Amino acid sequence: QVQLVESGGDLVRAGGSLRVSCAASGRTFGINAMGWYRQAPGKQRELVAHITDDGSTDYVDSVKGRFTIFRDNPKNTVYLQMNSLKPEDTAVYYCNAGYSFRNYYTPSGYWGQGTQVTVSS
Repeated sequence: QVQLVESGGDLVRAGGSLRVSCAASGRTFGINAMGWYRQAPGKQRELVAHITDDGSTDYVDSVKGRFTIFRDNPKNTVYLQMNSLKPEDTAVYYCNAGYSFRNYYTPSGYWGQGTQVTVSS
């Protein structure tokens, strides 16, 4: 019922910036938060950031101060602004529509196809 499409992934030099986007469509009943995950080859998928309907945000420690998650509600789009990129940020970045309760994010089964972010040294 929910379709998520990521875009904006690219090849970026270390220290550079990139913004990835997630456009949502379809029925989203019960969804009150959006999350960005990433998965590098051979590693587990990790939650990078999430944002709730009221605008509250949270980040994994490794990206705090560098990444910002925000949304454009009229466009049904959530963004992840990535600054001061490091080679270890290289991964496929996935959008998820999920749930937040007391700042704990629970993913739903609604995922985008992913967008590749590659950071070169």
